Amino acid sequence: MRGVSRDSLHHGQRRLAVLLAAGGTRTDPVRVGEEFFGVVGVLADNPGLRRALTDPSWSAEARTGLVTRLFAGRIGAVTLELLIELVRARWSEAGDLIEAVETLGVSAVLSAAERSERVDAVEDELFRFARVVAGDPGLRDAFSARTVGAERKAALVRRLLEGRAAPETLMLVEQAVLRPRGLRVEQVLHRFVAAAAERRTQLVAHVVVAVAPTPKQRERLTAALCRLYGRPIRLTVDVDPRVVGGMRVRVGGEVVDGTVSSRLDDVARRLAG
Repeated sequence: MRGVSRDSLHHGQRRLAVLLAAGGTRTDPVRVGEEFFGVVGVLADNPGLRRALTDPSWSAEARTGLVTRLFAGRIGAVTLELLIELVRARWSEAGDLIEAVETLGVSAVLSAAERSERVDAVEDELFRFARVVAGDPGLRDAFSARTVGAERKAALVRRLLEGRAAPETLMLVEQAVLRPRGLRVEQVLHRFVAAAAERRTQLVAHVVVAVAPTPKQRERLTAALCRLYGRPIRLTVDVDPRVVGGMRVRVGGEVVDGTVSSRLDDVARRLAG
């Protein structure tokens, strides 16, 4: 993905991070991922729809209207909002849109793994399973055979991985097997491995506040940090009444302490000096 398509994807990834952070525990990233993967299936099966949604001769309103008619009520509000933003964006090629939708789905699933502190495990399991598929012609043929239906392929994935791998790993492997979109399954899995590795090194903003922020406040803070650092930011929030007011934000080695308790401590040190 190049140029304007890459910029549109990065914007979508930042918005996903903002909306997941704003929703807190009320927004289920697994559901968002499942819904995006469902949209990938619809787009993959309807090349005419893909072309229409990326046709520059169609107005943005026409494209978003079509998406709303097709998906409203079938997917959640967060997924629909992000899908509308993707459709309003510009894409160099029609195929870039479907790739972006899948990428946001993968990011949402990895966000769920992150919340459960198992991104490392998911990355390792995906890598190992990709090697298994690459080294087993029979398994590779079973996954790629057009005569084998989707239900049988999904059942095979579950038989191999259920109870042995993280649920996010299982979900991503099913996506790779059921919708490889012209690639070998192991190639898709390696793309997911790269996404997990990138996620593992993503910037995390640790925020300490006296009172839990509202969803809108979380959204504004995440958006501001994304703009400041120019990349998606994952927000974690700790509530500590001892800070009295304000907030303390730590991103990597940088700390911005705007809490009332910190200012009082500073005043006390000055008076003591």
